[in-house]
Amino acid sequence: MPIFTKQPIIVPWDFSDSSKDALTKAIELAESVDQIEVVHVTPYPSAVEPSVVWGTYSEDKIAENLTKSFFDEDTENRFTGIKFTALFGDPGGGVVERAKECNAGLIVISSHGRTGIPRFLLGSVAERVVRLAPCPVLVLRVDSD
Repeated sequence: MPIFTKQPIIVPWDFSDSSKDALTKAIELAESVDQIEVVHVTPYPSAVEPSVVWGTYSEDKIAENLTKSFFDEDTENRFTGIKFTALFGDPGGGVVERAKECNAGLIVISSHGRTGIPRFLLGSVAERVVRLAPCPVLVLRVDSD
């Protein structure tokens, strides 16, 4: 299969099966897994979150735990060489900003395919990424249950 880009490939990650499918597709498209960066964006906690109230909230510790969780899921050692980045803020905006920062050549993202009221209420990270991305976006459609 021809290589789509030699630039970094960003794969948004939410620990779902559909994000695993997106990563599998990115691995197929990449010349080397070294060019893949998996990005997980966690919203900031609310002011009433116990870790915030008690002063134990630590972005570094949360990022460390997310990174460990990502690599713990790799029971087949397919993720070796892949970079994992944990960010904080709006998921769609965070993915786009990271793609800009690293001059990504492609974003591979899964979409749950929500429409109507569920999409309006829940928003769509994939839609936001497609609208704002500085590079091509491959959207893998996943039927929502």
